Amino acid sequence: MSDTPSKRLFIKTYGCQMNVYDSERMKDVLRPLGYGPTDRAHEADLVILNTCHIREKATEKVYSELGKIKTMKEQSGGRMTIAVAGCVAQAEGEEIMRRQPAVDLVLGPQAYHKLPEMVARASRAVGDRLETDFDTLEKFDALPKARQADGPTAFLSVQEGCDKFCTFCVVPYTRGAELSRPVDDLVVEARSLIAQGVREITLLGQNVNAYHGAAPKMEGGDEWSLARLVRHLSKIGGLDRIRFITSHPRDMDEDLILAHGDTPALMPFFHLPVQSGSNAILKAMNRGHTREDYFEIMREMRGQRPDIALASDFIVGFPGESDKDFEDTMELVDTVKYAVAYSFKYSQRPGTPAADMFGQVDEAVKHERLLRLQDLLKDQQTAFNLDCIGRTIPVLVSGTGKRDGQLHGRSPYLQSVHFNGPTELMNQIVDVEISAATMSSLTGEMVRVREAMA
Repeated sequence: MSDTPSKRLFIKTYGCQMNVYDSERMKDVLRPLGYGPTDRAHEADLVILNTCHIREKATEKVYSELGKIKTMKEQSGGRMTIAVAGCVAQAEGEEIMRRQPAVDLVLGPQAYHKLPEMVARASRAVGDRLETDFDTLEKFDALPKARQADGPTAFLSVQEGCDKFCTFCVVPYTRGAELSRPVDDLVVEARSLIAQGVREITLLGQNVNAYHGAAPKMEGGDEWSLARLVRHLSKIGGLDRIRFITSHPRDMDEDLILAHGDTPALMPFFHLPVQSGSNAILKAMNRGHTREDYFEIMREMRGQRPDIALASDFIVGFPGESDKDFEDTMELVDTVKYAVAYSFKYSQRPGTPAADMFGQVDEAVKHERLLRLQDLLKDQQTAFNLDCIGRTIPVLVSGTGKRDGQLHGRSPYLQSVHFNGPTELMNQIVDVEISAATMSSLTGEMVRVREAMA
């Protein structure tokens, strides 16, 4: 087969990093069929919307997008195939087909390895158009072991699903139960990425620190924790940086905290969603931890890495949230001090316990609380970045900036960093002396190029 793609593939990704990873793997499984990527939906032979079901507005955006793509399909004379993948597909498969008949394929997040077969069926206008059954192991077993890397950073999915059943969340219903991939498979995939020039790998999971992967061929027993996996991957030559997201407080263990102190490749960035600073709300959310538990994790983490950048997620206006509950959240934020955080108004998701709870908070109250919280979080993020001025920070160069001669990369703390330099520095780690900072990025001057880790 020619290296030149004979068909064009457009994927629009919504939501979390797990969806970004899934979209990459969809490209992998479709590449042997002759599909090459395009960033223009109207030119595509196959359009895939890889969806997120966390918030109601995100779901409605998918239906709005489908209306636009339907018009493109009509203008193509019916040549275009439309697929909806991801969590909205899992939760609302039949509804998608009813509301938008132009959709050819619907597949849940555990079924995208079946895309080649489904595309072939659609082209013959036979067979089922809906594939939303859960079978995570089958998905990973069927995926190509080698992946095509795109730049110096890559995601590696190590765990999927969730057993926590937070009352606001649809993930257990759309992604299924927690499941960890075997260590051997992860090592093979990581080595393949590193061989293509990847220098930073982010380990992904709905509850990534719940990882307990089988390792029958590895020294040390049949099951490994995330901490052990991180330490093992850090020994692979050429891998300079390791990150992991997203963790749950209930799954934090002492060894993972210690890994931040004894594993140089593990970056000093830790994302641990707390959602609320109120014990009453945490209980109503079924989070399974208290604010005191969370404070202790943060204290121990800073004990291992005093410079660590802390990140979190917050939901304001959860059913029953009083003024006092919200002030507890503000007090927690003020105490912890975050480098970055993500905050949202509570959104009712049909089928979740919280959707039917008493005490739904007025939208105006939610809006006011969100603005207050975000103002505090923005101030903290700005302060963290300003504190970097005058420091020399290693930056992994991943792209060019908006200005001529400008390069872009990421610091160990996941900050966006801009500086001037030649394009030959792409994919390299360079020391940059920081001279300016805003809430969203750092700017500096290159000092030196670092040697790659052996």
